[in-house]
Amino acid sequence: MKRRATPLQIIVHLAGWLPLALLLYDFFANNLTANPIQDIEQRSGRTALSFLVASLACTPISTFFGWREWVKRRKALGNYGFLYALLHVMTFFLIDYGLDLRSIWRDVNNKPYILIGAIAFLLLLPLAVTSFNYWMKKLGKNWKRLHRLVYLISPLVLAHFFLAVKGNLSTLQGNLLQPLLYSIVVHVLLLVRIPKVKMALLRLRGDFNSRSHATTGASAKEE
Repeated sequence: MKRRATPLQIIVHLAGWLPLALLLYDFFANNLTANPIQDIEQRSGRTALSFLVASLACTPISTFFGWREWVKRRKALGNYGFLYALLHVMTFFLIDYGLDLRSIWRDVNNKPYILIGAIAFLLLLPLAVTSFNYWMKKLGKNWKRLHRLVYLISPLVLAHFFLAVKGNLSTLQGNLLQPLLYSIVVHVLLLVRIPKVKMALLRLRGDFNSRSHATTGASAKEE
């Protein structure tokens, strides 16, 4: 018997396709900026990072709030992140540079974010390929080890974002607000995965739940 889609599942898939639909609409309606290629690159890149952050958030949300279904949606969020990362990379290499590898390599010296972004995408590829259930069973425990690459990919993507925007990190000048916000969120999500931090937060959650139950019980007795 086929299971019905849950509300969260529907929201995740709608959220996954909506940015692409809006991008296509703006493209055909000529609503992109004066530099449409750059606009597509930037929008697809931000969307890819947003889904990467959302996939990283699934385990902490499930662990600390008990919302188990979020873990089931982690794979879909990660796959949507890869979809927009692929669009981002294809737009850059195929449309912006016309697959002119010499020009790309020449510009790497002045634009190191190109190399960092390429490394992050290459590391993301095996995660996307092995995201299917077949590979989860085939690789066993190695599947989890492989997918820990996301902890390396995340800082690389953030470094790519910081260097790609026009700004000065040392003086906090320019268009740095978005990469700073993303960086804070990602570092918090990675921090709560550290065993000692995770256990401390779980103890706080247990203490909070105990107090809540005690308060509820006391109120019920008074009534």
